[in-house]
Amino acid sequence: MKKTLSTAIAVAAGMTLAVAAEPVFSLTGDWNLKVSLSPALEQTFAIDPAPIVKVVDEKVVNFPDYNPKGWEFNKGYKLNSVRAQECTIKYALDPATLKITDAPGGTAYALGKDYQAELSWGAVGRLADGAIKEKQTVFISYSYGPQRIDSIVLSADGKKLLLKKGTPDVAMPKVPALAAGERAILNVFVTPRLAKLSDANLFPVTETAYPESLAASSKGIAEKLLPKTMAKLRNGEKLRILAWGDSVTDGGFLPEKEKNRWQAQFVTRLKARFPKADIELLTQAWPGHNTDNYFAAPAGDIHNYQEKVLALKPDLIITEFINDKGFSAEKTNERYSKILADFKGIGAEWIINTPHYDLPEWRKLKSQKDIDEDPNIYVKTLREFAAKNNIPLSDVSARYGRLWRQGIPYMTLMSNAINHPGPDGMKIFADSLINLFPEK
Repeated sequence: MKKTLSTAIAVAAGMTLAVAAEPVFSLTGDWNLKVSLSPALEQTFAIDPAPIVKVVDEKVVNFPDYNPKGWEFNKGYKLNSVRAQECTIKYALDPATLKITDAPGGTAYALGKDYQAELSWGAVGRLADGAIKEKQTVFISYSYGPQRIDSIVLSADGKKLLLKKGTPDVAMPKVPALAAGERAILNVFVTPRLAKLSDANLFPVTETAYPESLAASSKGIAEKLLPKTMAKLRNGEKLRILAWGDSVTDGGFLPEKEKNRWQAQFVTRLKARFPKADIELLTQAWPGHNTDNYFAAPAGDIHNYQEKVLALKPDLIITEFINDKGFSAEKTNERYSKILADFKGIGAEWIINTPHYDLPEWRKLKSQKDIDEDPNIYVKTLREFAAKNNIPLSDVSARYGRLWRQGIPYMTLMSNAINHPGPDGMKIFADSLINLFPEK
């Protein structure tokens, strides 16, 4: 098995190397990786196997009932060490090691008789007819595997290949930091309880950022499509911006929420670009809901569309609705045409965010690699709708779709291991939005 990388990655800062036209890497064993940039720059690295961590006697007070109708990750008690922000990490638990007892080192209860478990996600609960009493305290022992990202890098002087080991993390492992002048060649994604490396774990770094050539078509387009917004930014007039969306816009799961939400990161950068700007940022967000729910919310409701969106009379509205992703093309066009007419009716300008990528199986993706094109019809329809109606499109989906080319498995940006971007994932929204605005 061989993979090649762009020769641009094999160029150290400020110097050209005599390297092969197509650097090569291959697996030479279960945990051995051979990387070659030239006959003089060739090395085999031993990658550390996936770590296993043991948990002994995790105390659970008021052990809950098992809920067979709940989401896979929410059928009962979420094992503490495999938790993400609100869910759990799929496959992190080693099912064979799960043991529930009545006391530390005490009598073990029986799976399927006294308790039930969603073993893929690490959610457990008591069975009503079993030996575990209602609201009883139990002790749970198990083993689990965190995740890790290692990097193969070219040294700053261009003379050595180096292995930089990442720090294991159950939910959001980070790519190791590079020293000045170093270039990442390949990232190795060690997934939970991985038996051996395969091509699916190897992420060549062929891009260091979202390509300027792809961003060029929308770069600075606010100058043309958002004339009222641009005038207020430059003149220092009050500019009211409304971020409208779902949980991703609410950002209640984020550390330092008011600083790290996508809209906050974007407005901070917008103010830096336009020093005279006097921006009032408002947020209307409804976690777990979509535009259907906003339209259906009755008068007086805290999420009523007329009262909590239109009545605010913002100058600029920026929408984000990953929860609209189940809409058909017909419904998307109908719904967003209605929204466009309403926004025009209050004199508001509009930016549409395409949604980020979420759990691969939800998006019908087989991998976190080779995923440039989002298969979701809602995303495709939003792009067409925005182009047809001269609405600036912040194409977040396109940026997420190329993260694998930067050596980043996109799910490592999800704080809940499903669909809630952490601060770095929110930054991608801000990157996409600020690209729409001119430099000054």
